[in-house]
Amino acid sequence: MTSIGGAEMVDWNLAVATATRFVRPGPEVSRDEAREIVAELRRHAKSSEEHVRAFTRMAQPGAEGPAVPHDTPVLVVDRPGWIRANVAGFRAVLRPLLAKMEDRRSNVPGGAVLGAVGGKVTGVELGMLLSFLASRVLGQYETFAPPTRDLPAAAQGGRLLLVAPNIVHVERELDVAPHDFRLWVCLHEETHRTQFTAVPWLRDHIEGEIQSFLGETDIDPGTLLERLREAAQSLAGAKPEGEEGDDGTRSIVDLVQTPAQREILGRLTAVMSLLEGHADFVMDGVGPEVVPSVAEIREKFQQRRASGAGRLDLALRKLLGLDAKLRQYRDGERFVRSVVKEVGTDGFNRIWTSPNTLPTKQEIAKPADWVARVHRKADGAP
Repeated sequence: MTSIGGAEMVDWNLAVATATRFVRPGPEVSRDEAREIVAELRRHAKSSEEHVRAFTRMAQPGAEGPAVPHDTPVLVVDRPGWIRANVAGFRAVLRPLLAKMEDRRSNVPGGAVLGAVGGKVTGVELGMLLSFLASRVLGQYETFAPPTRDLPAAAQGGRLLLVAPNIVHVERELDVAPHDFRLWVCLHEETHRTQFTAVPWLRDHIEGEIQSFLGETDIDPGTLLERLREAAQSLAGAKPEGEEGDDGTRSIVDLVQTPAQREILGRLTAVMSLLEGHADFVMDGVGPEVVPSVAEIREKFQQRRASGAGRLDLALRKLLGLDAKLRQYRDGERFVRSVVKEVGTDGFNRIWTSPNTLPTKQEIAKPADWVARVHRKADGAP
């Protein structure tokens, strides 16, 4: 990454150190219990691959017969491990934007000195955000994860993370069967891994959209720092002075959106709605066959999501300008369910043909429009 006087826009090492220092400890388990939990999660991740591919009928292109195992690693991590993995991912994705901001800073008198201080402050603020996140995320498919010394990734990028202490914490909080809950979580995350390994163009497409969005961004470094601070204050329950009504978090996107960015953001929101909705649909579709208590788990988990536990998602999506799109994430599952009901699983899988067959933001809300565009016209219907 470009730096001024040896100082980066974000002190990434300080972000990791800060997050690791302030992250809350996980639930108490014995050493033997911990080993057993890790082993079970690995078994569930492996068995989930077969369940998900059989249910979705998605396979790697050109594969004949059973799906060929992919090389995307499954990592069962603790909270500090999740922090290190995500800092590496953020650093890779944000590199072009931060380089652009550093170029702007180089033209400001005293920019190098301000950069040294600003990089450390931003590192601390990012670290505080990550310390909060690290205790909430159950699992994650890291699409753009670069390999590191202690965190391997697939040759084409990507790895599946399962955050063991968080899974144990939630299963205890919900008072559900641990075996069932762990498999249920793995089914969701394995669906994401299948989406990207069976659809090889998807990763590059999303990365291209993100980089196009960031390329349009024109934001002052001090303003970015202010938004990070507001997000940290929001998550801590402190409202920035002078703000009324909501949690006080203002959106980065509110400041940087151009007409081109709004179009890109709409496409990205539709894709994320699709991916999340598809994962929810699959985990509940596979569930009755392999997770006996899936109905109870879903009900309790939805209640938890609707309660105070949802404050994290709300604050972060607000920071990113996606708070108004929350309904679209829920609409994603309804979109998938409606399309599968109309044209079946194989008909739904036409969605993975190319970027042109992905649903638009409007089609997520109106699945029949996607069916009409992709199926009826392609099949010669008027």
